[in-house]
Amino acid sequence: MMKKFLFLDFAPTSRDAALLLWRVAIGGMMFALHGLPKLLKVGSMPGGFPDPLGIGNALSYWATIGNEVVAALFLVAGLCTRWAALWLTFTMAIAFFVVHEAKVDEAEMALLYMVITLPLIVAGGGRYSLDAKWGANRV
Repeated sequence: MMKKFLFLDFAPTSRDAALLLWRVAIGGMMFALHGLPKLLKVGSMPGGFPDPLGIGNALSYWATIGNEVVAALFLVAGLCTRWAALWLTFTMAIAFFVVHEAKVDEAEMALLYMVITLPLIVAGGGRYSLDAKWGANRV
């Protein structure tokens, strides 16, 4: 009885349900806490927005919005999950390593998002995704 309690053997397990929760949580938070606020301020784009790749402040701003809005929503839906996770990982890697020069004390969130999107690049969206519905996800 104690072993059943310690290992939560009484609770059902599902890797696909876990991937669904993972995708929705990460994509939802990225969209709501990062992408949407930038999108709502689009008329007043900050002139000092970082340009870490040398493509210009405006293009950097739009690329970041694209990733934090579009890729985040794709992640929630499980649409092109691995690509969406890759783009979010790339965006957060640039934010962490280039913009914040890997200073954990000022870029902890970028590091966290970068790390938590990595498993989705490997695992995909799972059974409960549009990828799986369209046969793109090997389940």
